[in-house]
Amino acid sequence: MSNSTQMSALDRIHAILDDNSFVEIGAQVTARATNFNLPEKAAPSDGVITGYGTINGGLVYIYSQDASVLNGSVGEMHARKIVRIYDLAMKMGAPVIGLLDSTGLRLQEGTDALNAFSAIYEKENLASGVIPQICAVYGKCGGGLAVLAAMADFTFMADGAKLFVNSPNALAGNFEDKLDTASAKFQAESGAVDFTGDEEAVAAGVRQLVSMLPANNDAEADYADSQDDLNRACPDMAAEAADPVLALTDIADSGLFVEVKSAYAKEMVTGFLKINGATVGAVANRTAIFGDDGKEAEKFAPVLTVDGAEKAADFVNFCDSFEIPVLTLSAVEGFDASVASEKKIAKAAAKLAFAFANASVPKVNVVTGKSFGTAYTVMNSQSLGADMTYAWDDAQIGMMDASAAAKIIYADAIDSAKDVQAEISEKASEYAKLQSGVEQAAARGFVDAVIAPEDTRKYVAAAFEMLYSKAEDRPVKKHGTV
Repeated sequence: MSNSTQMSALDRIHAILDDNSFVEIGAQVTARATNFNLPEKAAPSDGVITGYGTINGGLVYIYSQDASVLNGSVGEMHARKIVRIYDLAMKMGAPVIGLLDSTGLRLQEGTDALNAFSAIYEKENLASGVIPQICAVYGKCGGGLAVLAAMADFTFMADGAKLFVNSPNALAGNFEDKLDTASAKFQAESGAVDFTGDEEAVAAGVRQLVSMLPANNDAEADYADSQDDLNRACPDMAAEAADPVLALTDIADSGLFVEVKSAYAKEMVTGFLKINGATVGAVANRTAIFGDDGKEAEKFAPVLTVDGAEKAADFVNFCDSFEIPVLTLSAVEGFDASVASEKKIAKAAAKLAFAFANASVPKVNVVTGKSFGTAYTVMNSQSLGADMTYAWDDAQIGMMDASAAAKIIYADAIDSAKDVQAEISEKASEYAKLQSGVEQAAARGFVDAVIAPEDTRKYVAAAFEMLYSKAEDRPVKKHGTV
């Protein structure tokens, strides 16, 4: 699905930016290499259109590769144009949007092209955590260009596009017809891509995401006027607990929740919403997905997985970099138990714990269900640094499931009982009352308030309003190492 004309690359820019706002930079730039008869080939703009414009009135910088010019390949001057855009964006504190459609490295330019890739990587590194970086893959994006896309904060991918480091046909024992590892579906399910859809959906998605994000890491919080009542009750909230996409949509101003990486690690939900007009990042445990008919379409165990923990940790790190407050809806009973998981789960959980503890932005945790053991503590618990912790009145917080605990603590009594199941039930009930009830956590100060599910929005909104001016000192260091 490569471009056939230069206007196609330009049209992609116009589809994303506000009408008549695009101003091109470097239109006269062309390749200067002379090897392999390159001067005989027309290279207008050296295969990439660069410039700036606005999205909802906010300044953004943008580049769009033109596959009709030398296949959109990246050479010295092509990269120099992109680097120039990054330099301007860093000076102005504005997001960069890259629209990718290229065969990758320009072979005719050899080491100059290799250096060109490195120059872009360096700028992406310097910009990381300073300005938002968004990539949208419209055509081919292979080899070193795939690394460029992966270094962005968020990656969109159009249906039919190809994203790969190694072509499917280059993988031993595999070929594209068998498993298209370069497809949007595969890359989204692998976590490399955040959003997919047709070109129109991609353009609309980029606009929507940019409108949710601050311009840079030093920008004042962007407040949009909201007519949604802060004290609005959410009567369906309890029924939405299993699928927090529904719950977060209910909590959000005007019912807008933008989910990130929806096809990857579905048991962990990440995304953005606005509360009281301000953007908030959300992380939530999920046990079910409901279809349009209201019936359960997919089901997940109430556990923390390797992919889910890593997905959440990356998202929290992004939010912290750009001063975006974090809301968690916690309901997790333990860790995924399998041989494959055991190889990485400790490290993944450590990354999640570090991300929450390290984040200095306002953090609010709402315990919506059963939350047990270490898995609960790494999900933004109060002891890990949550500023405010709420729990629904039917939630549970404790070491482990009451039945499992009873079998350990009362093993002798259970073994000698005439009715084992009745004994387990009795002891489990006793344990739950003493240790797992949310009232016990509240009595010890680990929960700030026990709330009804339908009151979640007003408590969360009030908490973030109170935490607006939060400032927190940390030890002086270059960076953490977890």
